[in-house]
Amino acid sequence: MNVTQAMQERRSVRHFLSRVPAAKDVESLVTDAAKAASGGNLQPWRVIALAGDSLKQLTDAVATARPMDDDVAAHMSYPPSLWEPYRSRRFKNGEDLYKTIDIGREDKTARLEQMAKNGMFFGAPVGVIVLVDERMGYAQWVDLGIYLQSFMLLATERGMATCAQGYWRRFRDTVEAQLEVQEPYRVAYGIALGYEDVNAPINNLRADRAPTEEWSQLRGFA
Repeated sequence: MNVTQAMQERRSVRHFLSRVPAAKDVESLVTDAAKAASGGNLQPWRVIALAGDSLKQLTDAVATARPMDDDVAAHMSYPPSLWEPYRSRRFKNGEDLYKTIDIGREDKTARLEQMAKNGMFFGAPVGVIVLVDERMGYAQWVDLGIYLQSFMLLATERGMATCAQGYWRRFRDTVEAQLEVQEPYRVAYGIALGYEDVNAPINNLRADRAPTEEWSQLRGFA
């Protein structure tokens, strides 16, 4: 599989097989993703990959924890009062997701139950927590995104599946205490990692993309 194919195949998987990736494969994935571009070669990421009892201890702790305040920008996955066209894109993505598992808009309980599966890494056998020094700035968060994309594409190339999760920022105090994270590091995001259950309806979701002409321009070309 080449990079173009991995880009086409990568998607957010929300139901995994119980098969656990070998430790050497996870270590190789974590290491190889660190070839990602990094301004000034700061490499601002810190990565903790969890499986087995270590993973269960974290998910159990989060299951009984209170999330941090919704109105704190550092914990949020989206800006408040999202505007167009982003509001409609987010709304459609959510509706398309719930349609795959037959959860109607009015079924608040079922939607909350599905949301809570974030805290179990969607049943993935490996959970990855990526940390960043809280003194870092916007540019280093860009680097974290490049690391994340590199990680996900490499996982796809190697037959594994992922789901990137900003969810873990809302429980960062609990996560950091459970993992004994040292100051000044903070949770940036999580990644569910494993092998896709291709028979799970929720994995049928294919998020669409806006037409290129909506967001791209070519200038000065002959």
